[in-house]
Amino acid sequence: MNAIAQHLERILDLARWAPSGDNTQPWRFEILGDEHILVHGLDTRDHVVYDLDGHASQLAIGALLETMAIAASATGRSATIQRRPDTPETHLLFDVRFRPEAGMTPDPLLPCIETRVVQRRPMSTRPLSGEQKQALAGSLPEGYSVIWYEGFAQRWRLARLMFDNAKVRLTIPEAYAVHKSVIEWGAQFSTDKIPGQAVGVDPLTAHFMRWVMASWTRVGFFNTYLFGHLPPRLQLDLLPGLRCGAHFALIAPAPLLSVDDYIAAGRAMQRFWLTATRLGWLIQPEMTPVIFTRYHRQGLIFTETQTALGEVGWLNERLDRLLGTGRIERVFFMGRIGAGPRPWARSTRKKTDDLILNSG
Repeated sequence: MNAIAQHLERILDLARWAPSGDNTQPWRFEILGDEHILVHGLDTRDHVVYDLDGHASQLAIGALLETMAIAASATGRSATIQRRPDTPETHLLFDVRFRPEAGMTPDPLLPCIETRVVQRRPMSTRPLSGEQKQALAGSLPEGYSVIWYEGFAQRWRLARLMFDNAKVRLTIPEAYAVHKSVIEWGAQFSTDKIPGQAVGVDPLTAHFMRWVMASWTRVGFFNTYLFGHLPPRLQLDLLPGLRCGAHFALIAPAPLLSVDDYIAAGRAMQRFWLTATRLGWLIQPEMTPVIFTRYHRQGLIFTETQTALGEVGWLNERLDRLLGTGRIERVFFMGRIGAGPRPWARSTRKKTDDLILNSG
């Protein structure tokens, strides 16, 4: 790698910690000058069932761009971001230009970039205070809003929704292919996958899952005859769904129709998540209902498993009722939030050097 300006290296070293689905990190950086980076935004729609039309990757790229803007403040710089028109959705290009600003102070969210983490295990049921919810809502851009699901009854409704969605997730071959490729079993940390110790199940269940997931035939047998999907659904969805402070849904001002809508939503999501981190709260995304029900509403066949297609229609109706009239096309992020110790295992990131394209 050619030498780059120290402030750009600092910005990229922070920006790479932006979240992405299954730690895919669908971005690369091209240095065009001491104050200019070209961000290459990729997606995984061709082989990942969770990346419908690249939307999951677009949210992640939006989070990356917001993180870059926050990171720039550490060097006393502002960031101007512009998407290049007429580029394929599968390979977006963003010009990010930095400018030194006299007297600029670091963004308050700057210290949270590297400490933000996913907590997949049960957390405290302590509710958020009114002031904390107000701070989180206030982190969103104008027109965006958050819906809270609090108290045992609401947590139970959301936990059941996630539990039932998980049956689809764990019984279709299209998702199996993803899960098999993104989990690094036994690892505490992983630079480009989800480490096995961060998955959120106990060691015995982890050992069972690893053995079963060695082949789809084995998965199908256990799911069909021995309810093999039940232990992970209990540990990954139902119990964590009950053991949290609240569930939430982030709502855009209008239905998300374009790449730019998803990029903007990703930027909003990242500020919300970093604000939660600053307040001492942990978050786990709950995106399966958002993704699978969108397949249903668009009439897309995303799996060869017919029973799963029928179940997603029912899940879409439940999600629509939970969100309220006119919101299902505007929801872009769901999750659970709670207090507790930070996870001992987590995804890390690729080295900055490995994310920089050599333009020489």
